[in-house]
Amino acid sequence: MFTIRQPIDKRLVSLTRPASLEAEQYQTLRLNLQRLKAARDISMVAITSPTSGDGKTVTAINLAGALARGVDTRVLLIEADLRRPSLARQLGIASKTAPGLADVVLDPAVSLMDAVRHLDFGFSALAAGSRPAAAHDVFNSPRFEALLREVRGQYDYVILDTPPIVPVSDCRLLAPWVDGLLLVVSAHKTPRKLVEESLNLLDGSSVLGIVLNRDDHPSLGSHRRRFYRDYGPTGRA
Repeated sequence: MFTIRQPIDKRLVSLTRPASLEAEQYQTLRLNLQRLKAARDISMVAITSPTSGDGKTVTAINLAGALARGVDTRVLLIEADLRRPSLARQLGIASKTAPGLADVVLDPAVSLMDAVRHLDFGFSALAAGSRPAAAHDVFNSPRFEALLREVRGQYDYVILDTPPIVPVSDCRLLAPWVDGLLLVVSAHKTPRKLVEESLNLLDGSSVLGIVLNRDDHPSLGSHRRRFYRDYGPTGRA
């Protein structure tokens, strides 16, 4: 078990304040994913957003924490944003010299067991890695596909934190290998045009829903509220 020894991001409410009203919103996400897993065997989910700053990484970590509260639920959080990795920093774990996703895919000598960290929050994490790597080289590698098959067999849920969908194509490269995507949108910040563009860039059937981040609902005062909206077969609400 890897013990966190640095302060973690205070927005990670599922980890720091699991009984809070803010954390309860991620429990709603957990319940929806459990329903999708039972109905459609959805277990590997990519988290993306139209642009940077919408809160996708915070959402991915909080969702992993919420899922890990299930009895004997095995959860792996993968940092698949190789361009601007921040997951390890937000969790407060050192990653500059530790192997991660890029190392496992590009270096045959590094195994999944070498790179996965079992955190004391109840879930495991696979950081981006210590070696510089082009995202296309990693995601187009046969070893990446083999890695995803391996983690499917070991975990009940796999959550991938991916780059924003509009600026770069990384998430579209990942889409065929996951069971679905959640699009994180920042209330009062993300332009509607970019949300529409994001949905147009993705196969509609792969979009599981939208997470509305930083929505100050009057009944919650200053609390941030997260919403999950399931999509129909066409990918449109």
